[in-house]
Amino acid sequence: MATTAAAPHGEVAKPALKKPVFTKVEQLKPGTSGHTLTVKVVSSNTVLQKGRAASAHLRQTRIAECLIGDETAAIVFTARNDQVDLMKPDSTVILRNAKIDMFKGSMRLAVDKWGRVEVTEPATFVVKEDNNLSLIEYELVNVDE
Repeated sequence: MATTAAAPHGEVAKPALKKPVFTKVEQLKPGTSGHTLTVKVVSSNTVLQKGRAASAHLRQTRIAECLIGDETAAIVFTARNDQVDLMKPDSTVILRNAKIDMFKGSMRLAVDKWGRVEVTEPATFVVKEDNNLSLIEYELVNVDE
């Protein structure tokens, strides 16, 4: 017997969408993807800015490394192009379908064209900056079968 939850405030009940499972920063592991996180931006540092907006065929490329995190840990997020504008220090963002990229043996969080960066309501947590996952160096080990 299936039951449907009553829609609040007289809204029409919609089919239930799959609720995103929010991940905590400390749960992130190398080589994983599809993460949804609510994080606070601690700092943003533009590392690459090339191309001219005047030239139509040459799109401007901007990359910023942002220290983001939640109450469990912090990690470096690589923001690209339009994402750079959203990643302002002290803002709270929801990263949807984020993935872990490895850069020089350390984890970086990124959102590609299949994901989204959304600015949301300010979070109440304090970022745990002393647990920065991007400072942990991983070594690639080949496993012989």
